[in-house]
Amino acid sequence: MSVEQMFQYWRKSAAEDLETAERLLETKRYLPCLFYCHLFIEKIIKAIIVKKTGQPAPIGHKLSRLAVIASLAFSPEQIKLLDDLTGFNIKARYEDYKFELYKRATNDYTNAYLTKARELYLWLTK
Repeated sequence: MSVEQMFQYWRKSAAEDLETAERLLETKRYLPCLFYCHLFIEKIIKAIIVKKTGQPAPIGHKLSRLAVIASLAFSPEQIKLLDDLTGFNIKARYEDYKFELYKRATNDYTNAYLTKARELYLWLTK
């Protein structure tokens, strides 16, 4: 696969996951929506890494680590958001964490994170 094909794969997959997150919020599936927020940010950062380095995206899900590899100037607020979203990757998968997150994952809570993640996504795609 060429660098351009890898880049397009990650970029397209990120866009599809953003759309999925939006649909999950509409159907009140808050935990999966938060998980997909992590996914679309992870994938767009991996697209940037591929474009910048000419190499396949690294394996891993920790967004702050991927941000360092991408060499982008993230604000402290953006780094905090990356850390929060990474937490959703873990908490939406494991039952003991799911219950804790389930109690907090209201429509307002989930919508707020989706909005912030979407804004970050749009910034990253520029």
